[in-house]
Amino acid sequence: MANLSASYISFLLYFTTCINLISSHYLPENHVALFIFGDSLFDPGNNNYINTTADFRANFYPYGETFFKYPTGRFSDGRLIPDFIAQFAGLPIIPTYLQPGKRKFTDGVNFASGGAGALVESHQGFVVDLETQIKYFNKVEKSLRQELGDAGAKKLLSKAVYLISIGGNDYLTKNSSVSDEEFVSMVLGNLTVALKEIYKKGGRKFGFPNLLPLGCLPYMKAQSGGSCIDELTAIARLHNAELPKTLVKLQYQLEGFKYAYYSLYKPFTERLNNPSKYGFKDATTACCGSGPYRGVYSCGGKRGIEVYELCDKPGDYFFFDSYHPSEKAYRQFAELMWAGNTDIIWPYNLKMLFQDNAFYCTDQFSISMP
Repeated sequence: MANLSASYISFLLYFTTCINLISSHYLPENHVALFIFGDSLFDPGNNNYINTTADFRANFYPYGETFFKYPTGRFSDGRLIPDFIAQFAGLPIIPTYLQPGKRKFTDGVNFASGGAGALVESHQGFVVDLETQIKYFNKVEKSLRQELGDAGAKKLLSKAVYLISIGGNDYLTKNSSVSDEEFVSMVLGNLTVALKEIYKKGGRKFGFPNLLPLGCLPYMKAQSGGSCIDELTAIARLHNAELPKTLVKLQYQLEGFKYAYYSLYKPFTERLNNPSKYGFKDATTACCGSGPYRGVYSCGGKRGIEVYELCDKPGDYFFFDSYHPSEKAYRQFAELMWAGNTDIIWPYNLKMLFQDNAFYCTDQFSISMP
């Protein structure tokens, strides 16, 4: 009994110390930050600040024309899914990690890089791969500890939501002789390593869109003469079948691990097959590009082909360029990821994760604030 009392008193002292450290900072009790990793579906312009080519940048007209009125580096005419999620969560637009200048990370930060993959070899030398994005996150964690103290940083990181879009570029650039099953295992293996590293730093709540039908992008249709490239879509479906299994394993392995698995493939395909139902006039041809379906990746005239076509109303088009959806499409996807039902996102949606007030003060104690 004496030992039990001593342990209980030690816990109360530690808990009180933890709460005092946290309350000494000025973040609202319900503050939830947003950290973003991934590829061009999520990249707000990190590639503007690395030594790469125009193929991996979108910091030129007409990108950004719809919302920002200038090119930010986003691969669309306006905002992306994370921009809308931040808006729905009451956060400002989450900034790029690589932009110069003094930065605060208490609202979160975006590490995503257009062209990035889970495998270092995917577009190696031209992008910020997932492993490097995690290294940057570790630097941010150190910065937050310096600003908020250890307990304050732990609370922020434990309550934060982490969005990750990765894998598509690995499959688009696959030139390995291994089977598709082995290759998917490699991609998900690297993703698992990244997730465990975020978890180790305090991350508990994660959101994942699965892969879209890769073989049905305008670029692919232009290459194939008008039809989808079934081999690419097949490996995307294989990835989508295996990713939930990976997440369930992590849920069992990592205490407090929660996730939102968003079946992006489904609403993407629905809009390809029935664009008018969702307010689009065209889901085959891109707004910006050249050649068949504007599938030649020439939007902006900076990628080796100067001549390109540009539509008058990007909102009429599901695709903005040869690879990427329009802002209107991204808004629809973000709305489903935020508050969709379990037929599209499960076991949580992002709204649920943002409203979940649980945090981990230490690796030992899980605390849920009222």
